[in-house]
Amino acid sequence: MRAPVALYNEKATVGLGRGVAADGRITAEAMASALMTLARFKTLLAGLQPAWLRVVATAAVRDAKNGAEFLVKVRSLGLTVELLSGDAEATAAGFGVIAALPQADGTVADIGGGSLELVRVTGGMVEERTSLPLGMYAIGELRRSKAGELRRRIQKLVAEIPWIWRCNDLPLYLVGGSWRALARVHLHRTGFPLPVLSNHAMLPQFARPFAEELKSLDPAELAAIPGMPGSRVAALPDTAALLAALVEAIAPSQIVVSPFGLREGLLYQALDDAERAKDPLIEGVRFVTGSHDQFPGLGEELAAWSASVFSPESAKMARLRRAVCHMFGTGWASNPEFRALSGEELALHGNWIAIDASERAMMGRALFAGLGGSGELPPILGQLASPDMLSQAKAWGLAIRLGQRLSGGAPSLLAQSSLQIHGRVLRLTLPSELSSLVDDTLRRRLNRLASGLREWRSSKFEAEIVCLA
Repeated sequence: MRAPVALYNEKATVGLGRGVAADGRITAEAMASALMTLARFKTLLAGLQPAWLRVVATAAVRDAKNGAEFLVKVRSLGLTVELLSGDAEATAAGFGVIAALPQADGTVADIGGGSLELVRVTGGMVEERTSLPLGMYAIGELRRSKAGELRRRIQKLVAEIPWIWRCNDLPLYLVGGSWRALARVHLHRTGFPLPVLSNHAMLPQFARPFAEELKSLDPAELAAIPGMPGSRVAALPDTAALLAALVEAIAPSQIVVSPFGLREGLLYQALDDAERAKDPLIEGVRFVTGSHDQFPGLGEELAAWSASVFSPESAKMARLRRAVCHMFGTGWASNPEFRALSGEELALHGNWIAIDASERAMMGRALFAGLGGSGELPPILGQLASPDMLSQAKAWGLAIRLGQRLSGGAPSLLAQSSLQIHGRVLRLTLPSELSSLVDDTLRRRLNRLASGLREWRSSKFEAEIVCLA
């Protein structure tokens, strides 16, 4: 529940907000298209039989003169639909970002067809929120009406928000398909090595030049970008212009693309406090890898067993190491010849929540080492994370590999031993009844870990095995 995965996802762009921006009414064509789509969804739902269903309408319907008429027709399909207020829509968008990034601290900008929600998030809570009457369709009209009109309107509207000044020099979190499409262009044009939108970060100073660049790009070239939804291409220049105007008005420290939005925010709001408090990365990894774990409980035991070697350790690093320990147990499912590369692939491209590209690279480096990778390191890792980060992650992997050799993957055997650093000595201690587990391979792996620690901490460590009588 804390790390929701879309088992089936379908969307249709019907343009409810286009007519509302033009004359205040949903057009007959858009209404017919929406009702046809919803009828399809209703039929699918009859087969899927979900345990819980929530149907919501947002700004375009809320602002339309004929919005009530549309809702009556939706209900006639047998769907119980609720019309979200501007405040509820903004709150859900804010909690969507928190669901994906629990430590988020800044402004959420959720753009849809009918409105722009700006939300202050901090400390795992949604605070102030404002819904602006500026959806994507209205933005297009503004830009075509007069040069610079969009920038002036954004400056005026944002200046009237009493809380927005507290978000200066904090991240701006982008929510919505229009932003994600723009981020795909940024990934492509900058040659970023990891084509993963989740938590992709951009520098604020790129926004204005990027908006200018998009004016001259061929739509066919934009449509050819991998993963680009065709329905988003025409609006990309408007989206880029809006981002540039927001950056100038809010002055954020960075721009972050949120993988979650209103839908996930509604799910998050339905959770109790205990469920919300869970780490979405760990919950997601445990869900994906649980049925493939080598032996039940191995991941948690590896994390606990190796903890003292890396102490003191920040909470950020501890959670990454713990996630790696869980992923390690799935290595048996890969072809032995490609096991290390499969681990790296799992870390880099898995549908993980609440991590950035450098953290994915650290997990990939740890799994590459932990699953026996040797020779040249995959170049992408060095492009995403610093040498120091990768050295630390390599040490994680070598510790995990040592633990696997010691126990064969049995958590009970691992729990009877300890791995600790005493001064400049890396000491593996185990009871005499387990002394037969000590062999040349175990000694080699302990020495490799000592070398890995030396590489990371720039201090020499001697390896030692102690069997207690």
